[in-house]
Amino acid sequence: MDLERERRGAVEIFRINRPEARNALNAAVISGIGRGMEEADADPEVRAIVLTGTGDRAFCAGMDLREFASAGGSGAAADGDAADAYMRFIKGGIRKPLIGAANASAVAGGFELLLACDMVVASSDAKFGLPEVKRALFPAGGGVFLGRRIPLAVALELTLTGDTFDASRALALNLVNVVVPAERVLDEAIALAERVGANGPLAVQVTKQLVRWAAYLPADEVWRRQEEVQASVFASEDAREGAVAYIEKRQPVWRGR
Repeated sequence: MDLERERRGAVEIFRINRPEARNALNAAVISGIGRGMEEADADPEVRAIVLTGTGDRAFCAGMDLREFASAGGSGAAADGDAADAYMRFIKGGIRKPLIGAANASAVAGGFELLLACDMVVASSDAKFGLPEVKRALFPAGGGVFLGRRIPLAVALELTLTGDTFDASRALALNLVNVVVPAERVLDEAIALAERVGANGPLAVQVTKQLVRWAAYLPADEVWRRQEEVQASVFASEDAREGAVAYIEKRQPVWRGR
């Protein structure tokens, strides 16, 4: 199976399982991620999602160039609905927190997968990059937005040279949250997902969306959107449970409403 799924408590784990192809993105992987992310997002038992890869060679090497070449340059032929779901994930359309677990190198579309995640735990051995220009392509899976995350000159350096960079530079550029030895990556990512998932699910989802909006939208627009959702969160059952649990000195029991 090219994409494996596993549930650990309230954490859903997606693992790209094509180690012989450096976990490259083919139609099956794209379809599986697209459909799977939407299923996990709709499942009330899932509080957070982790995305990782199999083996020690790559988290994901990006688009499967053999499949791309055989398709005449049209890319991996995922069906329409699954491809649309995949792009919704890439564009930030998943409400639940997403943790990327970069077990090894992530380049091209693999790096763009990490850019779509909310937080990233990376292997100290990992390399990163957007080498599409080396193949006369451009980073069409979100890489063109890199200049919103890091200084524009650096984003242009990385996208126009196509050069790779190591985990220490990724950390210095704030593109990953933590760097650990390869054997600890998945455990650290799950632990981070569990810490986030222990909080009120409705509050987590709304906070994620507002913080993402605040990074790109004008302040007045973010305040307007916050006002639209504030009453539903502050008047929720979970908000009352959070206050009561604090007073009673116990762990809250969240309902997600």
